[in-house]
Formats: sequence, structure tokens, C-alpha cells
Amino acid sequence: MTKWLLAGFVALFSTLALSQGFPERPVRIIVPLPPGGSPDTIARTLSQGLQAVWSQPVVVENRTGGSQNIGADAVAKSAPDGYTWLLSPDNVFAVNPHIAKQPFDPLADLAPVMLLARIQFLLVVHPSVPANSVQELVAYARARPGELNFGSSGTGSPQFLGGTLLQQLTGTRMNHVPYKGAAPAVADLLPGRIQVWIGAANSLLPHIREGKLRVLGTAAAQRFSVLADTPTIAEAGIPGYALHPWLGMFVPARTPRDVVARINAEIARIMTSPEVRARLVPQGMDLAAGSPEDLGRIVREDHAYWGKVMREAGIKSE
Repeated sequence: MTKWLLAGFVALFSTLALSQGFPERPVRIIVPLPPGGSPDTIARTLSQGLQAVWSQPVVVENRTGGSQNIGADAVAKSAPDGYTWLLSPDNVFAVNPHIAKQPFDPLADLAPVMLLARIQFLLVVHPSVPANSVQELVAYARARPGELNFGSSGTGSPQFLGGTLLQQLTGTRMNHVPYKGAAPAVADLLPGRIQVWIGAANSLLPHIREGKLRVLGTAAAQRFSVLADTPTIAEAGIPGYALHPWLGMFVPARTPRDVVARINAEIARIMTSPEVRARLVPQGMDLAAGSPEDLGRIVREDHAYWGKVMREAGIKSE
């Protein structure tokens, strides 16, 4: 037996042993966003579910900053042993590479594990805007270019992409007002300091029900079950419009495939459970489950699609 063949057998059996004994110490889930949002909610749901069957702690660590790049970079540079995970929004992979230099290559340095959820986004306006439909909003914006303010969590955020795509497809021009997060933006939306917002459903539903905001459309390609009578933006007269931000789980590249498969199976078991679905779906989270290859394909497709949107909007890399 050659030394190369022997080395191959050693590597194979080491990987199998690692997978079968995994995990043998605490696991970290790094969330590159603050506590309280959809990513943090899902991370803590997974932590509880995994700890119930594993004998090891699963710790959620919120590591914020750098447009989610700081937390993602920490995982990308961690040991590829399956003990450090990244629960990431799509913009780390689909948008950030097009607008700023990252300290890592998200497509090469992070390995996909599973798509976790897509987040329902809604197009809402302040009641002072005389529009009761998407088409009325478009007509109003066309008649007053640059007068309406639409908010976002910053250039490259899902809210920014939603507003940018809306303007590209309708030929309108609104004034972009970036904020350091969704919470301060919604705080300015409620009194009308900004008038248009395309954001996550879970933070908007209470204000819609109280009549403080008016919902005009849902951003995904399919209607949101909680607001079944509200048309999608595409249905309301803007064909081709679709914004359905996702959350995925990743590990460092070169993590053994058997370990990735084990993590994938355990996460899928939790995300498809009736209890978890009943709790998270009404909050605007379309839960998902699939293979690492499924998520890898989504990453590549979104990277290309949103790169095109950013270029057409004149957003250049720093």
C-alpha cells in the first residue's frame, strides 16, 4: 500500500469518526446582526432544539458591524471543524461583494449548509401619502420626482434593494434616506419623516393593524398568508418585481462533508417541526429546508442578479 493510499484511508476514517462523534464540545452560532430580529429568533430556536438532543451547549453569539461582514469574517477564518456556524442574511453574499471590499471571499471561504427561511417584506406608506394601491403610489411618485423619502438600513440592505428595484421598474425617483438599522427607520416612518418603506413584515404588522401605516403590497412573488387579501407588488402592476430576502446557515469552507450533512439533517428536523412552524410562520418567516447544494445555487444566482441591479442603479464598489 502506497503512502498516498494509506493517507487517503486515514483521512476517510478520521472524517467518519468526526461525523459520528459530532459534537464533542460546544457549538457557536454567530449571528452578524443584533438580538431581536428574525435571524436572532431563528438562531435561538435552533439552539434550544439542538441542545435538547445533543449533550453539548449551542451558543448564539451576536457579532455585529461592518454590514454583517465582521461576524461572517470570523466564521470564514474559523477552523473548518463544524463547531462555528454563521447564520447569515443574503446580502453578505449577494450584495456586499458588489459595494465594498470584504476581508474574505464569501463564495469561496464559506460553505453552504441549508437555506433556513425567506422573510416576507411589505411595501407600506405613511397615511399622509394619498395612495391606496401600488399604482397610485407610482403615479404620485412620478408626478413628484424626488419628493417622497424612502428609508433603508443602509446602502445594500434589503430595504434599499427593494426601493431601488421599485424605482428601476417604474421609472420613478424617490429620495433615499439610510438609517443604522430598521428600528430607527420605522421610528421616523410612523410620524411621517419618511413616507415609504419596504421592510420585514414582523416589525410592521402591529402598526398596520393599528392604522398607523398603510400596506400596499407584498414584495415576494407569492402572497403572504397573514395578509391574503393584499396583492403582491408584481400582481399590483409591476411585473418582474420580487424581493424575498433569505437567511441561511454556513460553515467555514473545507468543513468535512459528513459533518455538514449531519448539521443539515439536525437543522432540517427542527425547521420542519410543526411547533416551530406554528411559532415563526405568522411572524413573516417562510421556513425552508433543503440541501447544501440548493443553498449554494441560490447564493450564486442572487449574487449575479443583485449585482446587475446595483450596477444599473449606479452603485459602485468602494
